[in-house]
Amino acid sequence: MQNIENVELSILSLDDYQELKTTMIEAYTNVSLASAYWEEQHIQSLISKFPEGQIVIKVNNQLAGCALSIRINDADFNDAHTYDDITGTGKDTFNTHNDDGDTLYGIDVFIKAEFRGLRLGRRLYDYRKELCERLNLKGITFGGRIPNYHKYSNELSPKQYIDKVKRKEIHDPVLNFQISNDFHPARILKGYLEGDKGSNNYAVLLKWNNIYYEEINKKEVPTKMLVRLGLIQWQMRPYKNLDELMEQVEYFVDAVAGYRSDFALFPEFFNAPLMAENNHLSEPQAIRELAKHTETIVQKFTDLAISYNINIITGSMPEIIGDRLYNVGYLCRRDGTKERFEKLHVTPDEVKVWGMDGGSQLQAFDTDCGKIGVLICYDSEFPELSRILADEGMDILFVPFLTDTQNGYSRVRNCSHARAIENECYVAIAGGVGNLPKVHNMDIQYAQSAVFTPCDFAFPANGIKAEATPNTEMILIADVDIYLLRELNQFGSVKNLKDRRTDLFELRKR
Repeated sequence: MQNIENVELSILSLDDYQELKTTMIEAYTNVSLASAYWEEQHIQSLISKFPEGQIVIKVNNQLAGCALSIRINDADFNDAHTYDDITGTGKDTFNTHNDDGDTLYGIDVFIKAEFRGLRLGRRLYDYRKELCERLNLKGITFGGRIPNYHKYSNELSPKQYIDKVKRKEIHDPVLNFQISNDFHPARILKGYLEGDKGSNNYAVLLKWNNIYYEEINKKEVPTKMLVRLGLIQWQMRPYKNLDELMEQVEYFVDAVAGYRSDFALFPEFFNAPLMAENNHLSEPQAIRELAKHTETIVQKFTDLAISYNINIITGSMPEIIGDRLYNVGYLCRRDGTKERFEKLHVTPDEVKVWGMDGGSQLQAFDTDCGKIGVLICYDSEFPELSRILADEGMDILFVPFLTDTQNGYSRVRNCSHARAIENECYVAIAGGVGNLPKVHNMDIQYAQSAVFTPCDFAFPANGIKAEATPNTEMILIADVDIYLLRELNQFGSVKNLKDRRTDLFELRKR
């Protein structure tokens, strides 16, 4: 191979046509196709319709490879189709291109034989991926040849052949290359490319998904991807009445909103100090008296969310439904809507002392900052719950908690950190601190609020984005980038969600 002085990627020009034609014929010398090259009129049509989709790569000013593509609507070609269906024929060639199409369809890509092994093909694919991101397209699709399939067609079905290629038991130069460039097989296409004897007239529909794609006009307000969290590490102290407690709540909402936070997270049972006035009652009676405040508190939180333009996770409060006592909280969105969540696993102490029941509702919630989940304290120690929320699209998990000892806190902290790693999400935990000597069963509290991340190169090495000072009343502000989660899901050192053995097990809600 000659010495390489420069490698240049550029938009295809009609001036390149004669060299392009020669290169295509050379590239497809060993392929028995109906036509080994595109006519000049076809290339001219491609360039005029979609110039940025036609790319050449030159080595020492000599054309070494090319990638041709058009835009289509993915929904128009979900079913089985042929190469001619995509490209059109005769006078209609490339009239299938749609300026408003949501998907880049690869028409052709090749590297001249003498320049193979220089990873030039990867450069062409990287350009296509960057183009998708720039144009906000769903991804890239094309029919990939399986040129070695004819050697195995008598003993293997196309699906079996693809499986063996993926397991490295069979080498297929085209399919191996596509898989190594993050494309995944979507379906088998029979009769895709006329004359492709090496593939036995089969092809594999290959797809690459653009993780940065955003639906156009899906919502009036686009989803924020850089999200600011405001965690309230709440001091348990005596309050004269509900109004005084809510003054303190508003103080903290004002504080985190002043830092332009998107979320405020309060701890579990932050309103427990109000039980002091009923300390003469039994514990079950006292907490049921506390539950009488819940409706009023939720309405006040809703008003605060609107007036301070912030989404509030209210922590949790006791609530009576029928004759049953539950531990519940609310997501109060800044648009005035709200959602209710329940503690599903109540602790042995909550059952023994208060006679509390576990809830049954589990779901991820839509917000203007993406999907979130909320698990109250003990629920964070059950990995199935957060995995279900992750499958529903959760990006941020909020864990309001209340723990009396450092042992209990460590369980919540370590389990919450694990949830961030295994579900490729952010986890924010906020707890109460201090003492309540005049409230039975709420004597002491221990907390260190924190924000946890997955452990990979784009995140802190120890997976801790931010953490508060232990046992001190304060707020904790932290920014989390949802884009980093998308990249982790596709390109992480490990892929905890994608690599699950769903062929062996499944997890679902009843």
